[in-house]
Amino acid sequence: MTPESATIVALATAPALGAVGILRVSGPAALDVGRRLAPGVPASPTPRHAYLASFVDAAGAVLDEGLFLYFQGPRSFTGEDVVELQAHGSPRLLRLLLARTLEDERVRPALPGEFTRRAFLNGRIDLTRAEAVADLVAADSEAAVRAAAAGLSGALAERIHALEAPLRELHADLEGVLNFPDEAEGADADAGPRVTELRLAAEALRAEVGRGRLVRQGARVALYGPVNAGKSTLFNRLVGEARALVDAEPGTTRDALEARVEWDGLGVTLYDTAGLREAPGRVEALGIARTKELLAAVDLAVLVLPPGTSREEAASWTGEAGATPVLAVTGKCDVLPEARRQQAPLDDDAGAVPSSRGDAAPTALPSPAPPRVSGLTGEGVEALRTSVHTRLWGGGTPSAVALVSERHADALRRTAEALGRAEDASRVSTLEVLSGEVGLALEALGEVSGTSVSDALLDTLFQRFCIGK
Repeated sequence: MTPESATIVALATAPALGAVGILRVSGPAALDVGRRLAPGVPASPTPRHAYLASFVDAAGAVLDEGLFLYFQGPRSFTGEDVVELQAHGSPRLLRLLLARTLEDERVRPALPGEFTRRAFLNGRIDLTRAEAVADLVAADSEAAVRAAAAGLSGALAERIHALEAPLRELHADLEGVLNFPDEAEGADADAGPRVTELRLAAEALRAEVGRGRLVRQGARVALYGPVNAGKSTLFNRLVGEARALVDAEPGTTRDALEARVEWDGLGVTLYDTAGLREAPGRVEALGIARTKELLAAVDLAVLVLPPGTSREEAASWTGEAGATPVLAVTGKCDVLPEARRQQAPLDDDAGAVPSSRGDAAPTALPSPAPPRVSGLTGEGVEALRTSVHTRLWGGGTPSAVALVSERHADALRRTAEALGRAEDASRVSTLEVLSGEVGLALEALGEVSGTSVSDALLDTLFQRFCIGK
């Protein structure tokens, strides 16, 4: 029995107490195996019809009563015969039902992601939709859910097909000219412009990998700045609970604290970091070192400045973030008016605060002047959330992004590079070289759609799926 011909079984719900637990069976023996557990179901059940059935053990004793559903291949998720038993969510009961199915020598436990893998191998979904299944299961924000659902419905697949189809046609034209010059004469006349258009499309799709990562993994934002600037109070306000210790004594925060929030559908991991200052104590110095490491890893650093900070001081603090984009705000706007008036040097204009990293472009402060916020009263906090979201995402809706992953980006990079070499070949080299580079581009792009993918790559991709999916 080959792995593809075996009937597989797994629990499709978590092994925990719940109202409902689902046992899923897929393969040529699915109906026969399912009816052994539910003998009251007709020998030829109506596909996609729910039967109320008694589930029994090997001796015929009733274990539970639930629903029996039959999905006849190829009109099922996997493309094979599929049976689902919906029982009560008792982990012990579900293990008994699972063990009962495995008594049949035609049945084996499913591997991680094997149901989805069979759907891909049987042509029910392409590889982008298969990956969207895993993205949807792992989604932990509204944006991630909606973007994965869009991928599952074919949003990314359509864009890949719009690139792959003309690329395949171009390759066929070039090969036709090489192999049948009389019949295909002139088919390569506009190869150069066609290659350029395809390269630009590949690069445009690849450019969305950053947004795809933000949707999949969420953004990382760190509050940093000098001690006693109001970072921890602001952190607590943004998180919605008292997570960070707040005290008038400078240097209260000794280590980075983190909390997960969701702003406008986008998941954000927010960090409160140790305040930066000269000559701290040994433990505080360790916290400051960790702050500097964290600043190099986040997507955005929010610089919280105390009232009265001059533009020169602000530029110095901004430099601590290196090449990480900085959004500067003035904290403690609830302090005395005299202190707020001392803030004027920082608010004169909306100029850029230079980065300390020599080759980094200046990081522009928001326009107009840096917003004032108060973690104590909440003043300016909603405007800060909006500014952070805008700096992270820009315009548009996070859920509308195509979930381009790092794996996709690598394949698209190789696609664009091959097309770039094809552009050069169209001007200075032979038709054989041009066709060869277009073929390499098509092969790399096929790793995204699944039209040219190795078993080793499939193993790697589906191993991140849960068992039963």
